[in-house]
Amino acid sequence: RYLAPLRVLQTATRMLESGYISQEPVWFRAVAEIPPTTTIVRTPPVLFQNRSHKAKGGRKVRNLFKPQKIIYPEDELRQQFFKDHPWELARPRVLVENDGRDHDRYDWSNIQQRNKALDGESVVQRQMWLMVNKGMSQTAAYDLARKEFYDLRMQEDIERRIASEEAQATGAYFGKTYIDVGVELEGKVLEDWKEKATKLAMMKKGR
Repeated sequence: RYLAPLRVLQTATRMLESGYISQEPVWFRAVAEIPPTTTIVRTPPVLFQNRSHKAKGGRKVRNLFKPQKIIYPEDELRQQFFKDHPWELARPRVLVENDGRDHDRYDWSNIQQRNKALDGESVVQRQMWLMVNKGMSQTAAYDLARKEFYDLRMQEDIERRIASEEAQATGAYFGKTYIDVGVELEGKVLEDWKEKATKLAMMKKGR
C-alpha cells in the first residue's frame, strides 16, 4: 500500500536503501528500465470509425468515388457543329492519335492550315479563336467559321470536279461511281421483286 503507482520505483529504492526491505522485488529492474507513464488514466485506442457518407437528411451520397467529368470549352462547340453537320463524321479520317493540342500547334487566325486537312475540328478551333481573340459571341463566331468552312468545301469540290474532267479528257477511266453501283443494285432488286410478284399473281389466278 506504500507503493503509489507513479512513484513505485522511487519508493522501492528508498526502502531498499533504508533497509526496510532486504530484497529487490521481482519487478524492480523491469520498472527501472521501462518506467511507468506520468498518467494513470488508460487512454482507449483509436478505432477506425465506419462512417457512412450521407448527405443532409440521412441520404447516402451517390457517386462519391466516381471521377469528376472533365469538360473542355471546345466540347460544346463540337457538339453543336456535328449536330448540324452529321455527314462530316462519315468523311474518311486518319485514325492516328495526337496530343490534342491543335489550338497551340496551328495559327487559327485562318481556318485553312498547311499541314492539316479541313474538317469539323478546324471549324471548332477557328470559332474558339474568334471568341477569345476577337471578342465575338459564340453564335457570331460559329456563323463566320461555318461560312469560311463552306467556301473551302466548295472550292475543294470544284477542284476535284475539274481534275476528274481533265483526267477523263485525256483518256482516264475511273469506273462506276458509288451512285451508279447503287442504282444497278436497286434495279436488280426491283426486277427480282417484279418477277416474284408476277409468279404469285399467276398462281392466285390459276386457283
